[in-house]
Amino acid sequence: MVEIILTIMLFILGAYMGSFFTLATYRIPKNEDITHKHSYCPNCNHKLGLLDLVPIFSYLFLKGKCRYCKEPISVRYILFEVLTGIVVMLFGLSLKIDVYNLSLQNIIYFFLALLYIASLFILAGINKEKNIIEKPVLFFGIFISILYMIYSYAFNFENTYAYVIYLFMMIILISLDTITLKRKLKYYDWILILILILYMFLFTGNYITITTLIFTILIVGIMNILNMFCKKKAVKVNKKEKKPIVFYLCVSNIILLIATNFMVNYMLK
Repeated sequence: MVEIILTIMLFILGAYMGSFFTLATYRIPKNEDITHKHSYCPNCNHKLGLLDLVPIFSYLFLKGKCRYCKEPISVRYILFEVLTGIVVMLFGLSLKIDVYNLSLQNIIYFFLALLYIASLFILAGINKEKNIIEKPVLFFGIFISILYMIYSYAFNFENTYAYVIYLFMMIILISLDTITLKRKLKYYDWILILILILYMFLFTGNYITITTLIFTILIVGIMNILNMFCKKKAVKVNKKEKKPIVFYLCVSNIILLIATNFMVNYMLK
């Protein structure tokens, strides 16, 4: 019974996180505040009440329409909330959390991991929607990296020195990114992508990150093959169109993190 309640709580937590992620994905590219500015309808700009902000249920009760202007609300909102709820639920279950024997170490890791997953979700959402990489979100990830290093040092993990090296490499890449902007050189997204990869190395380790890179390369390759077939259609494919590589990286990393946790905590014990 306790396990069922915990599973439901994890799903609810994830659904609320998903609601925030949709807000952040919409507002961050527009440089709008994501913490203090009240939620509003993007169609009529009317401020939303508490009953309008309940994940999943508000959408269902309102039949997918704004309470005030009656304009349809994109179905992606409820799908994103359900998806995030499932991801957080599966992540919590993958850790095999025992509510009767919770340790400070497990609580801190779960909290940091949720922040990590949150940063990847927002990066992926913005990259998919706008095909850009939001540096403020990536820098928030670096802050999480520092917290994770402190956590690792506090519990005497063996790879603490590797974390320091990853963080140092991140700082070098940030400096290179700053130089390219100041000198008005051509802006390369690969610098930010490398920072993201180092972030993944630091938090999820070598095995998961390397597998993430392999999966991403395979996905991009498959997408290129599909685009070749699209050339036969009347609509021409824009060859210069950027692939949402950050989206593929983030999604692959989250899936592999959860899958690895399940394998380690359930199959190998």
